[in-house]
Amino acid sequence: MMYIENIFICISIPLFLSLIFIRGDMRKYMLFICIGMGMCVLSAYVSSFFMGYYHTDAVVAAIEIVPVCEEVMKLLPLLFYLLIFEPERKGIPGAAVAIAVGFATFENVCYLTENGAADFDILLVRGISAGALHILCGILLGFGMAYIFCWGFLKVTGTIGLLGASSAFHAIFNLLVSADGIWKWIGYLFPSVMIVLLILGWHLLIKMNKYSM
Repeated sequence: MMYIENIFICISIPLFLSLIFIRGDMRKYMLFICIGMGMCVLSAYVSSFFMGYYHTDAVVAAIEIVPVCEEVMKLLPLLFYLLIFEPERKGIPGAAVAIAVGFATFENVCYLTENGAADFDILLVRGISAGALHILCGILLGFGMAYIFCWGFLKVTGTIGLLGASSAFHAIFNLLVSADGIWKWIGYLFPSVMIVLLILGWHLLIKMNKYSM
């Protein structure tokens, strides 16, 4: 049996201690990483509860329950940060990505604890697939929330839309990697390819804005 609470305590204590000596944006980034790891622990309990409540197997839960639970848990601290502290627009994407990094890191640590670290190929694939997926959803939530919170009438509907989009990306990934053959490999590459496309689109948008000025 894997005691994820003990793993969380072991990893988070050094990170929390480092907050004493870190200042500025680095301190905020480290704090959000810790929060992301905590959300990973809580999402495991929430997903398990709904799996038991609806009596679903692991495959159905991975496609229908886990994506929504995990994306909601990652959104909640970001939403709290926006509503209570009202940060500048430029700081929102970094907070969302940091939460996603903490979530993905702790999830990978739990995977290593349960399955070992002997097979490098499997771990590499997991890093560029499941790990990249959380970063992709963090990018989507971060930049999306930074945009919609500038428009008051978009806050509620925009947040729901972003949550739905990130949950859909997550569910598509889980569905693809649950399949066999070429579809599984498409699923493995899906998050990393989407991140590359987002980066290229972002740089293209910046260039277009420079030329239009």
